[in-house]
Amino acid sequence: MIELKDVHKAFGSKHVLRGINLTIESGTSMVIIGGSGTGKSVALKCILGLIKPDSGMISLDGKDVTKGDRDAFLARFGMLFQGGALFDSLPVWQNVAFRLLRGSLKRPVAEAREIAIEKLRRVGLKPDVADLFPSELSGGMQKRVGLARAIAAEPEIIFFDEPTTGLDPIMAGVINELIREIVTEMGATAMTITHDMTSVRAIADNIAMLHDGVIKWTGPVSRIDNSGDPYLDQFIHGRAEGPIEAVR
Repeated sequence: MIELKDVHKAFGSKHVLRGINLTIESGTSMVIIGGSGTGKSVALKCILGLIKPDSGMISLDGKDVTKGDRDAFLARFGMLFQGGALFDSLPVWQNVAFRLLRGSLKRPVAEAREIAIEKLRRVGLKPDVADLFPSELSGGMQKRVGLARAIAAEPEIIFFDEPTTGLDPIMAGVINELIREIVTEMGATAMTITHDMTSVRAIADNIAMLHDGVIKWTGPVSRIDNSGDPYLDQFIHGRAEGPIEAVR
């Protein structure tokens, strides 16, 4: 469904992406791993068109993502942001229904609220949460609200940016299970950026290891412990020694 061919991106003299090649098949869950500053978020932003690559091609269903109807393109995506990115001034249900209250997907207010409450139920939150504000929720509840918003418009493709950051191990496990269940139920194509190897094993079908601006290894999650790749092996086991130099 999504393909990156020889994608390059630099910011001044800093070359972040140095020729990424990656294919994400429809209906699968791809997890991109790699150290901080290796270009994971830049790659995601390039796919969404938030950043324009310097060269290379990114396609969705075989079509160049930079061409065609921009609103129709973005309507196919849902996004769970690393920091939640909830609007403090809006009650929870309006956060969840944000896309349904405006733009090409606009629904009547009553219908949008009903959908929001149903999506909150799907992520394990009761209807009485709908009228609370984000500041009244715990970190885990805020992450669930973000997930409910990501799936509110029934997107074909969902991006997850560090979905378990800031959560305790139990809540992280809950979020991982929800992500896996929802992606499977919806038949959605998923792309996740994470450092959390527990999340990787819980939600990935396939993994791509990004280092120094290129994909060093890609393959099914079942092969990561015996990949034979020194970069992947060092990363998943958290070893200080190896081809990846630790910043000291």
